[in-house]
Amino acid sequence: MKKLLNVAKAFRADENGAAMVEYSILIGIITAAVITFIIAVGVYVTNAWSTLCTNLGADTVNGAGLNCTGAAAGGA
Repeated sequence: MKKLLNVAKAFRADENGAAMVEYSILIGIITAAVITFIIAVGVYVTNAWSTLCTNLGADTVNGAGLNCTGAAAGGA
């Protein structure tokens, strides 16, 4: 019985599990922030591209061979 109590006390004093949980939560928060940032940049670039195409008023950007959808001109 004494051995079981010693094991329980050692398990209670061990903080490795708590640190692992804290690091896992931190990684989750960082991952969510990175995904949010990537989505925000994607929305910004999409809006900038749409604005550029609208301001140019053409299906093809001069000399670049790109249409407003970003695909190569000529149906490739």
